[in-house]
Amino acid sequence: MTSSRSAPRFLRAALVAVPFLVASSGCATASPAAAPASAEASATPSAKAAQAPLTAGDARQFTQRVNDELKRLWTKQATAEWIKSTYITDDTERNAASVNEEVMAYLNQAITEAARFKDVRGLDADSARMLHLLRVSSPLPAPNAADKRAELAAIAARLEGLYGKGKYCGPDGKGACKDLGELSDVLAKSRDYNALLDAWVGWHSVAPPMRPLYERMVELSNEGAREIGFQDTGALWRSGYDMSPEDFEKEAQRLWGQVKPLYDELHCYVRARLARQYGEDKVPAGKAIPAHLLGNMWAQEWNNVYALVEPYQGQPSLDVGAELQAQKYDAVRMVKQGEAFFTSLGLKALPETFWQRSQFTKPRDREVVCHASAWDVTYDNDLRVKMCIKPTEEDLVTIHHELGHDYYYTYYHTLPVLYQQGANDGFHEAIGDAITLSITPSYLKQVGLLKKVPEGDKGLINLQMKDAMEKVAFLPFGLLVDQWRWEVLSGRVKPTDYNASWWALREKYQGVRAPVARSEKDFDPGAKYHVPANVPYTRYFLARILQFQFHRSLCQAAGFKGPLHECSIYGNKDAGQRLAAMLEMGASKPWPEALEALTGQRQMDASAILEYFTPLRGWLQKQNQGQKCGW
Repeated sequence: MTSSRSAPRFLRAALVAVPFLVASSGCATASPAAAPASAEASATPSAKAAQAPLTAGDARQFTQRVNDELKRLWTKQATAEWIKSTYITDDTERNAASVNEEVMAYLNQAITEAARFKDVRGLDADSARMLHLLRVSSPLPAPNAADKRAELAAIAARLEGLYGKGKYCGPDGKGACKDLGELSDVLAKSRDYNALLDAWVGWHSVAPPMRPLYERMVELSNEGAREIGFQDTGALWRSGYDMSPEDFEKEAQRLWGQVKPLYDELHCYVRARLARQYGEDKVPAGKAIPAHLLGNMWAQEWNNVYALVEPYQGQPSLDVGAELQAQKYDAVRMVKQGEAFFTSLGLKALPETFWQRSQFTKPRDREVVCHASAWDVTYDNDLRVKMCIKPTEEDLVTIHHELGHDYYYTYYHTLPVLYQQGANDGFHEAIGDAITLSITPSYLKQVGLLKKVPEGDKGLINLQMKDAMEKVAFLPFGLLVDQWRWEVLSGRVKPTDYNASWWALREKYQGVRAPVARSEKDFDPGAKYHVPANVPYTRYFLARILQFQFHRSLCQAAGFKGPLHECSIYGNKDAGQRLAAMLEMGASKPWPEALEALTGQRQMDASAILEYFTPLRGWLQKQNQGQKCGW
C-alpha cells in the first residue's frame, strides 16, 4: 500500500493476517481476543501433542494443517476487509473486526505451536521454512495470558483511535479544528513560516496521550515475543530477513552508507534554497533543517517544496494528464494501459474476474476507501485493485504500481499460503516501484501519451530533482523509524528518553531538527501513523533500495545500453522472463535466492540509485561548491 505514505499500500505487506494490516489509509488493528468459536478451535493445532516427542513428520502435518486453515481464515478476513473498504458502514466495520479477532486468536495459538518445533531434527526444507515464516509473522506478538492479550488488543485499538481521531483546534483549543489531512495541506502549500510552524506543532500535540499506552504496549509485546523464543519484539521483526537480527541491523547500516553521500548533496542544495526563501536566520548553513519547512509533516518526502528548489524554471513539464483527458481516457482504459505494460513483457493477462470485481471509480451511492490497494481476496488468483481513478499522471503511475502487486500475487498464487508473500517485506513494494521507473518519456511516447521526447539537460535535471525529492529524501526517514523502535523495544532507550532519542536520530540521519523546543512531555514518534499502529517501517527503506536494483537488472536483461534513467523495459520479453522467475518464487526460498533469480546478486545493493541519479548528482556537486554542507 504505500511505501512511505500514511499506511501500507497493499493488503499483504508481510502476512495479511498479521493484526495491523488492512488495505486502507487508516489500518485497523485486530484484537487478539478470545479463542475462536468451537468450529475454529477444533481446527487449531492441538496442544495435546506437546506431551509426546515431536518429529519431522509431525512438523509436516502441522504446516500442512496450518496452511489449509490459514487460507480459509485469511480468505474470510480478506473478504470482510474488501466489503468494509468498498461499502463502509457500521455493520461492515463490525463484521471485519470480528473476523480479525478470529484470525488473531488462531494465529496466536499457531505461532506458539510453531515455536515447539524449533529444535526438531531432520526437518525438510519446506517445513523448516514455513515454521520460520509462521513464527515471525506477527509484528505484535501477544502474551499467552488471556488478560494480557486482551489488554494488548485494547491498547492497540486505543492507540490507533487516538491517531485516527486526532485534531488540532488552535493554540487555545477554541479555533476551527483541523485533522491531519488539513494540517498536511498547510505544510504542503503554505510558504508562511509561522503558519507552517502552527500546523506542525498542532499535529504533534495529538501524540502525548499515546506515551503511557505505547510504553505498556512495548512491555506486553516484548513478553509475547519472549514466549515464542525471541529476545524482544524488535528482534522478532529483524528475524524476518533470513539472517540474524544483529546481521540485519548491520546490513541496514551498510545500505544507508551507500546512499548517504547522495542524500547529503541533496540536503545541502535544498537547505540553501530554503534559506533563500525563509532567511538564513531560520535556516542557517551547516545546521539541520527545521522539520516544518520541507512540505511534509514528517519531512519524509520533500516533493511538495519542489517549486522552491526547481533547478531550471520555465522548462516544459511532461503534462501527461492533459493528454489523458484529451484522449478521453476513462478508468478502465487507464488500467488496460497498465495491464498492457505487463503483457508486453510476455506476462499473462489479468483474469476476467479482475475486471468484474475491482473498484476503479468512486461509487455515487456509498462511502468507500479510495486509497489505492491491490488484492488477491481468496489467495487463489482473485486479483483486484481498489482505487478511485482520475485521468491524471499520478493515477496512471499508481495503476502500474498496484498491478505490480497483483502480478506478484498471480505468479505465486499456486504456492502454499504461507509462501504467498514477497521474498522479504521490501520486495512487494519494490516490484511496483521498479515498474514505474520504466514510465519514461520514451515509453509515454510509444503508447501515444507524449508527442515528443524532451531534449536537453535542463529538463532532465528538473525531472531527476523532482524524483529525488521523493525517492532520495525518504531514505533516512525510512531507516530511522525502526532504528528508534529497535532501541526502544530492546530497552536500550528507556521511556524517559523516548522523545530525546527520536530527535537525536532525526538529526543524525535526516539532518532535520525540531522547529521548537521539545521535551519528554511530548511524544513526537506517535505523530507518525506507523508507530502507534505498530507497522514495521524498514520495508519501505528496503523497497527504495531494491526498486533501483531490480530496474537495473531488468534493463540489463533487456539489453539496454544507455543511461539507466532512460531505460524502459516495455515490450521486452527477456526482461519479463527474468521478472516472472522471481515472482513465482514468492517467499518459498530465502530472499537472497529470489534476488539472485532476478539480479544475479545475493546481496541488496544501493549502487543502482547512485547510477540512476548520476546526472543530478554531478549537477548538485557543482551547485554546492562554496556551500557549508553537512550539519
